[in-house]
Amino acid sequence: MEHNYDAVIVGSGFAGAVTARRLAEAGKRVLVLEKRSHIGGNAYDSLDGAGVLVHRYGPHIFHTNSEAAWRFLSRFTEWHPYRHEVVGSIRGKFVPIPFNLHSVDLCFAPGKAARLRERLIAGYGLGSRVPIAELRRQSDPELRELAEYIFENVFCHYTEKQWGTPPDAVDPSVLKRVPVLVSEDDRYFQDTWQGIPAKGYTALFERMLDYPGVEVRLGTEASERLRVGEDRVYLDGEPFGGVTVYTGALDELCGCSLGRLPYRTLDFQFETLPVTWFQPKGTVNYTVDMPFTRITEFKYFLGQDLPGRTTIVREFARDYAGKEGEIPYYAVKNPGSDRLYAAYLKKISALPRFYLLGRLAEYQYYNMDAIVARALERADEILAGWEATA
Repeated sequence: MEHNYDAVIVGSGFAGAVTARRLAEAGKRVLVLEKRSHIGGNAYDSLDGAGVLVHRYGPHIFHTNSEAAWRFLSRFTEWHPYRHEVVGSIRGKFVPIPFNLHSVDLCFAPGKAARLRERLIAGYGLGSRVPIAELRRQSDPELRELAEYIFENVFCHYTEKQWGTPPDAVDPSVLKRVPVLVSEDDRYFQDTWQGIPAKGYTALFERMLDYPGVEVRLGTEASERLRVGEDRVYLDGEPFGGVTVYTGALDELCGCSLGRLPYRTLDFQFETLPVTWFQPKGTVNYTVDMPFTRITEFKYFLGQDLPGRTTIVREFARDYAGKEGEIPYYAVKNPGSDRLYAAYLKKISALPRFYLLGRLAEYQYYNMDAIVARALERADEILAGWEATA
């Protein structure tokens, strides 16, 4: 059987959809296999019964300093200029997160807050981002006290809920993503470009994948059409000589033959309430109490005018077990999981023109903008390879 495709892409999230569009624009015929009933991966959104545009797999706020990523996505959407602000509920007090100079004022007596402000600015400079790990190593006793307060009330309990492990056992890369901002900027992100697609993420993906040469098959497990041998890929039972881009979990591609890679998954509890607004910001992190990690109120994202009703979601994190309906969200990085991932990489190393792309396939954390930029680079690499062998 001669296949009519130059490339098969498994997954229609940002990694798969961006790659598909880029290859199709270069004249390639692309088959996208998506096991869910919708495109967009975890960025999928839709209107609920109350008319609120809900992010079905948790909040997605696009932010980037990559002009290439912003320009590419802007071809498929207008942007609502949303600036995300997050507060932490610390014993009933709402405090800006990441912890900043406003947070200092809210959590400490005026005289002490003034001293802490002065020392942060003198030591690091106004506008700087100080990793909490660095602040904990300070010689200044009051700055160390500040660091321990933040560690205990912002990071410690939240991290135990999110990762299911003591904070000191979490991969250092996670701790590096927890800064103290020496500024009065309450935005959660300080990137140059920020926003929410004006008609939602699903509409963005629909436009991206609506292009000659792109065929999307929903509700299709990769294993229904694609089989990976030791040194070749089979499509519909026949050897496939084109490019394969895989964005799913690598251990599951290999049948978990060496054991399951550890991930954390999320359970979402959606609720529509008979009030115009439920909370003061789009997201409230519950850093000290409550069994859930955060509550998101979706109306903030697009400023929807829906008096008397709003929809929220509570998030609960737990270990991923690979059961029906579960989704692996976050790789649990440690020396053991890194070794296991490397062993899986070795199993597929002989496959020609086979590319891994994305959070699951590469077993690492990516923000949305980073995976868009990486997908653009990967697609260009694939196209360059085609030209070299033409």
